[in-house]
Amino acid sequence: MRRFSFAKLTMTLVFSILAGSAGAAVDIGKPAPAFAGVGADGRPVALADYKGKTVILEWTNHDCPFVKKHYESGNIPNLQKDAAAQGIVWLQVISSAPGKQGYVDGATARQLNERRGASPAGTVLDPDGKIGRLYDARTTPHLYIIDPSGALTYKGGIDSIRSAKQEDIAKADNYIRLALADIAAARPIGQNNTQPYGCTVKYAD
Repeated sequence: MRRFSFAKLTMTLVFSILAGSAGAAVDIGKPAPAFAGVGADGRPVALADYKGKTVILEWTNHDCPFVKKHYESGNIPNLQKDAAAQGIVWLQVISSAPGKQGYVDGATARQLNERRGASPAGTVLDPDGKIGRLYDARTTPHLYIIDPSGALTYKGGIDSIRSAKQEDIAKADNYIRLALADIAAARPIGQNNTQPYGCTVKYAD
């Protein structure tokens, strides 16, 4: 019994160490985790495809009230357009599992973007949640910015008011717009680690 308990304790400590190491992988200033997946257009997509460019990753779930707030108001579509004008690659990531809120196939994801006036550079389908867990994505929306060297320079929320009300957008500090301004001015992102808010990512059980 003692041997079993000791082994169980040892295994728990090992998993704790590994979990700590995984968390370190998404620290500001460190290399962003590499990933590869399939886009909504059916083509392969990988972070390595955009080496030398700034990349924004946006976890999304079209049925989430917080996501609806930022899409129906035009906030995220406008940010996507502004990012593209700066030569920044904006990738949506959908980590909802089959049967869970927000799960869509590629055709539906493309239709949603067209209907909402959204223009990401691409949409990555992540139904098994591997990419989401790699980045420790917790909410929709949850955003990350990766600089041209491949280092993570921002992670967190879209703005400073944690609500699903569109009228709060104008009153909030828009962290992504502020980050875009910092990038345009070739200066470090001032607020680079903020609190994300929204619906929980609907990972597979």
